[in-house]
Amino acid sequence: MAEYSIQQLAKLSGVTTRTLRWYDTLGLLKPQRAAENGYRRYTQADVDRLQDILFYRALGVELRSIKACLDDPSFDRLAALRRHLQALEHQRAELDGLIQSVKDTIEAQERDQPMSNEKKFEAFKRRAAAENEAKYGREVREKYGEQEAKDAQETFLGLSEEQYAAFETLGKTLQAKLEEAVKAGQSPEEAAGREIAELHRDWLRVPDRHYTPRRHRGIAQLYVMDERFTAYYDKDVPGCAKFLCDAVQHWIL
Repeated sequence: MAEYSIQQLAKLSGVTTRTLRWYDTLGLLKPQRAAENGYRRYTQADVDRLQDILFYRALGVELRSIKACLDDPSFDRLAALRRHLQALEHQRAELDGLIQSVKDTIEAQERDQPMSNEKKFEAFKRRAAAENEAKYGREVREKYGEQEAKDAQETFLGLSEEQYAAFETLGKTLQAKLEEAVKAGQSPEEAAGREIAELHRDWLRVPDRHYTPRRHRGIAQLYVMDERFTAYYDKDVPGCAKFLCDAVQHWIL
């Protein structure tokens, strides 16, 4: 079976030798060592693992999460590859939509013809929907079912320009209020917590025609149970996801 030196694998994969050494240090990609000189020797299994690492990196997954996934005894490489394919197809569809939107805008400008406001924002809504599907689609379907997930997607894509703008504004306001409350050391059970819980409710109601307080509390719990949700809310100020979850559990009854 073929083996590769670090220089050979770097040339084969397009990854620098420095990166490969860093992966070794992290325990992410641990090659065998040649007994006679101690140099790194990469086997075919190492090559396959590096390919998996690069697939995950292309999707923006952190190295720590990649290691945990690949080291999990239940890791199913074929299933993971299928998920990669689905995510990449979503990215391609998203990019195709943006390209078409730019083309349509150029054509409208060249012909001096007005472009409908709905059409201006269609690609951006599809992009947001595709990102949500790639990140959270499986969890949503497992928790709420295929039909409700499909309805939510269709409702989001059907938002008017005003509704979409309101959705974006509410999301940004919510994040800002969260960070302000956490930095100030406020309690989710105080007035700030109530305001944040209600803001979150209003934000959810824009694309969700099946809103209920029970669903709201369940969604908030996901923010602390799933590290991807936590990372989103805690990206600048740690503790925001937990504050939001606790505020919703206290105020949304």
